[in-house]
Amino acid sequence: MTTALDRSPSVAEQPLAPVIATLRAMFGTSTELPGLAPDLTVRDDTGWIPAAALTGAPHLDALLGSAARRWHASPHAAAALAWKAYAYWLALPAVLGWASARRVPLLTGSDVLVRVDAPEGMVTVGLRPDVPVAVLPSDPIAYRGLPQVHVVPDEAALLESFRASLLDSHLTPLLDAIHDRVRIGKRTLLGSLASGVAYVVLRSADALPGSSLEAIDTLLRVLGVADLVEMVPGPAGAFEVQRRTCCLAFTLPQPKVCPGCCIGSK
Repeated sequence: MTTALDRSPSVAEQPLAPVIATLRAMFGTSTELPGLAPDLTVRDDTGWIPAAALTGAPHLDALLGSAARRWHASPHAAAALAWKAYAYWLALPAVLGWASARRVPLLTGSDVLVRVDAPEGMVTVGLRPDVPVAVLPSDPIAYRGLPQVHVVPDEAALLESFRASLLDSHLTPLLDAIHDRVRIGKRTLLGSLASGVAYVVLRSADALPGSSLEAIDTLLRVLGVADLVEMVPGPAGAFEVQRRTCCLAFTLPQPKVCPGCCIGSK
């Protein structure tokens, strides 16, 4: 009599384990974040829509309308702030996955689910349980036979997977849809993506291996947005993000100038 071997991954070998662990180190929780589903994964998709649906009516209207109500914002400011929030929470799992373990969830518009105007926040991002994850051949889960794990040959291919899924297939169609609807500059929107990626790395620096500045530079270059932010020493010596575009928060009824904004601080 033979006994079947259990080839299911341990908790530590779950594809998203490094991302969830880094979220807990950053925020003290991975289950109660305003912009992310608990532990990133949506197991009951009732009330959720595929992220790809945000590029058309009525879901784009819902996203922009949620931002307008939340901040009492003009159409242009609502679009800029909706994009800024969405791009930050969407990019966060991919950035942390790459920076913490060279393990990249592929965040295409079909594998990401969203809720708009939910009680917990303007927009909430979640991943399907079988979201594909790109890994290097040296990753412990590379050859466990998990169907969602995609082994890529080297670091360059991993970064290309990062860009292709996050930007080319997901954020670029949404950016084009917002631009067509509101005619807000694409550079303005991409500046928020650049700053969001940089902030994610800086905020998680204590939980990540290697140089934060090198990680930021690598990711911004692969996304083609390295010219939209600059890393500058802050008053306490730690590096801060200096933007070269503005998210338009200063136009709100209660104006806000974000740290590092290109129009200066008040």
